[in-house]
Amino acid sequence: MKLATIGVGNAGSKVIDRMIEFEVSTGRDLCRHSLVINTARTDLAKPEHIPEDRRVLIGETHKKAKGHGVGGDAAIGAEVAQNDIDEIRRIFDDVEIHEVDAILVAAGLGGGTGSGAAPVVIEEIQKMYDEPVYGLGLLPGKYEGGRPALNAARSLQSFVTKVDNFIAFDNDAWRSRGQTIEEGYDEMNEELATRIVTLLAAGEVDETEVGENAMDSSDIMRTMEIGGVSSIGYASTDIDAPDEGLLSKFSEEEVSEMESTDAAKIKGLVRRAVNSRLTIPCDVASAERALIVFAGPPAEISRKGVESARDWLETETETVDVLAGDDPRPDSDTLAAAVLLSNVTETPRIDEIQEQAVDAQDTIAQQEAVREEEIESLITDEDNDLDPIV
Repeated sequence: MKLATIGVGNAGSKVIDRMIEFEVSTGRDLCRHSLVINTARTDLAKPEHIPEDRRVLIGETHKKAKGHGVGGDAAIGAEVAQNDIDEIRRIFDDVEIHEVDAILVAAGLGGGTGSGAAPVVIEEIQKMYDEPVYGLGLLPGKYEGGRPALNAARSLQSFVTKVDNFIAFDNDAWRSRGQTIEEGYDEMNEELATRIVTLLAAGEVDETEVGENAMDSSDIMRTMEIGGVSSIGYASTDIDAPDEGLLSKFSEEEVSEMESTDAAKIKGLVRRAVNSRLTIPCDVASAERALIVFAGPPAEISRKGVESARDWLETETETVDVLAGDDPRPDSDTLAAAVLLSNVTETPRIDEIQEQAVDAQDTIAQQEAVREEEIESLITDEDNDLDPIV
C-alpha cells in the first residue's frame, strides 16, 4: 500500500516520523507523502525525517495559541484548525494524490491539538479526496488524568465516524515500569511504527520478489473498508542462515519433518501475535474481519503454516473473512507476522476511558460552579450594600 501520512499534534507527528525511520531502515516504501501539523512551534521542530516545507504551524495568530500550543484544550485545537483551514488545504494541494492508495492521519487523543484539530483535518480531507482516510489514534493512559480522558472520549466519537477505519493504540497496555516518560513514549512509538509499517507496506515490493501468495493493497483495503475500531498484533523471530545445499543431505522423511516444523513455527508466530499485546486489547472474537501479513524471506514462509495459521485465526475470530498473504523480504534476518483485527466491538479500555471522561466532565462542571460562587463571595460585602463602579 502507498500512503499519504499526516501527523497532527506532537504525538501524531512523532509516530509518523518513526514510521518513516522504520521504513527506510527496512527498505520499505510506504509513506509517499508525509506532513505534520501542530499548534506549538517547539514541537514542530522535533521530527527528524519530515522536510521543513512539510511542517505546518497553525494558530499562530489565534489569541490563545499564538504558536505556543493550546494547553490541552481540545475545543481550542478544533477552533484553531477551523480558522486556519485555508492554510491546511493549501498544503494538501501539493500532495500527488494519484500516487497513493489511502491517507493515514495520526494523532494523540489526550492532548488538545491532536484531539481537537485532527477531526477537522480529516473532515476537510474527506471533502477533497475520494481515497480512503484511516485514523491512527493514541489513547491516553489512565494515569494521565481526567482531562486527557475527556479529550479522548470526545475526539474518539468524531474520529471513528469520520474515518474509513480507526486503528487504536492504548498507552496503558504498553507502559512499562521503571521507564522515564520519555523512554516509555519512545518505545511505544517504535512498537507502533513497526506494526503499522509491517502491515500496511505489504505489496510494495519489486516485481522480482513477488511471493507465492503475495499480499496486495486491495486485500488490506477490503479488510479495513467495514470501518469501526481496529487492533494490530505482531510477533517476529530471528532467522538462522541455512548452509548451502543443506536440504540435499536429508532424506525425504527428514525434509517432511522439517517442513512440519516450519509450518508449526508460522502458526505459532500468529498465535503469539494475537495472544500477546495488541495495539488495543480486545475480544478477538468480536472482530468482523481479519488479515495476516507474513514478512520475511520467501523460503521461510511455509504454505502449510500459512493455511494452518489462517484456519486457527478463523476459529478465534469466529469469522470466515480472514485473509493471509506474504510480504517478501529476501534480505531480512527476521520473519514477522502482523495481524489486523478489523472492527472489533469489545474493547474494555475504550469503555474505561468513556467512564473516566464522564466522571471528569462532572468534576469539571462542579469545580466551575464552586469557583463562581467563591469568587462572588470574595468580592461581595456581607450585606451586599456596595455596587460595582461599572
